[in-house]
Amino acid sequence: MTLQLDMPAVLEKELQTIILKTLRNAVQDMQQQNQNKEWMSLKEGAAYAGVSYNTLMKYREMGLRVCEIEGVKRISKSEIDMFFSEHSF
Repeated sequence: MTLQLDMPAVLEKELQTIILKTLRNAVQDMQQQNQNKEWMSLKEGAAYAGVSYNTLMKYREMGLRVCEIEGVKRISKSEIDMFFSEHSF
């Protein structure tokens, strides 16, 4: 289904501006919520650490601690930060 509207260019530009602003605000809100989250999935933890999922699994072998409850794995930001501090030189 295609909807085609004829409208003045000024109105079209204003609508584009409103839509872009709304999208930017939504993305910022999501990013802020993720920054405030202490416990993350392993995929989110890898993104937080700036590494691939496979690298995060290697870090687990090196001692990075992960919480697992009934098969659900979570990792805390503070654990990742502490792991990086301990392995920094």
